[in-house]
Amino acid sequence: MPHLSYLMTNLNCWWKKILTVLLLVAMFFGTSVVWWTSPSNAALPAGNAITDGRALLRYSLPIDNQAVRDLQADLEDIANQLRANRRWSAISKDVSQAARIINSRKDELLKSIPDEQKPQAEALIDELQAGINDLRQAAESKDKEQIWTGRAKTLNLVSNLEELMVQKFPYDVPAEYSNLPQLKGRATVQMETNKGNLTVVVDGYSAPVTAGNFVDLVERGFYNGLEFIRAEDSYVLQTGDPPGPEQGFIDPGTGKYRSVPLEVLVKGDPVPTYGITLEQAGRYREEPVLPFSAYGAVAMARPEFDNNGGSSQFFFFLFEPELTPAGRNLLDGRYAVFGYLTEGKEVLEQLKEGDKIISAQVIRGAEHLVRPQ
Repeated sequence: MPHLSYLMTNLNCWWKKILTVLLLVAMFFGTSVVWWTSPSNAALPAGNAITDGRALLRYSLPIDNQAVRDLQADLEDIANQLRANRRWSAISKDVSQAARIINSRKDELLKSIPDEQKPQAEALIDELQAGINDLRQAAESKDKEQIWTGRAKTLNLVSNLEELMVQKFPYDVPAEYSNLPQLKGRATVQMETNKGNLTVVVDGYSAPVTAGNFVDLVERGFYNGLEFIRAEDSYVLQTGDPPGPEQGFIDPGTGKYRSVPLEVLVKGDPVPTYGITLEQAGRYREEPVLPFSAYGAVAMARPEFDNNGGSSQFFFFLFEPELTPAGRNLLDGRYAVFGYLTEGKEVLEQLKEGDKIISAQVIRGAEHLVRPQ
């Protein structure tokens, strides 16, 4: 099967985008990986997909506190109203609702916080109250730039508050994967490239084995100096292929190729599904907790017919809303997303095949990595 970029060589940009949609299923990357689907199984339920990686990371935290989820939803919605011709009355309503939650549901916000962390949580709530007051003033003056800035600031505080609510890792990883590193929480990885820096938050709550493998390789310095080996405009940017004949990581402790299972946590499930695509499980219409709906989603590459053959190669998904309709992403459930780009979008947009990761390091959350004993 020819590579899509070869098929489109002589077509103009408009036709290229059309073909990108029509031929998603024919694309190859990494170690002969193919993304495919049958026509009858191509669509997930339609809806308004969340396209902000930071928001997806907030929603994927394993917490049960309705007050903080309501607070987050009101602040997230401000972006929708700004994009819809600046609906100032709706923005003011969102801000007012957020203020009411902070003022009248503080006890509910605090009930999920361990006692030893309550002072930190109360300080965050005070900062949120001040930030929401600033948002109210910006909405009254219809200052779009201040609204964007204030929304980002308050949502970062909400993220910090929500993270305090996670008191323990929510499930046991199957014993058969105890020989692999696991990330029992989250970690932040910074990559220095020849075009600039990228920051990725890796989510071990939703993909502990996939995320643990990645963080372990970062800490080993495995990705330092590696090139990006494939770049598809508005689609993927891939790396992780080491020099030499091997296409993945050879564990120096065993001398063997480290294989990582396909790992997808579905919304509502207590544990991830391992070793099988959601389509193969007859669950192709169900949604992963970490979907391919945000620019800079980070996912594990794998061989075409081996769900459990991933190792070191990973890719950034270069999501374009007009090419991937909301709720109809052909990759969800077939490949394992394990994090999202949170800083450096302008750098990611510039990176091409042949560009290089100069270095990668864990700058936060390394303590959550559990290596096999």
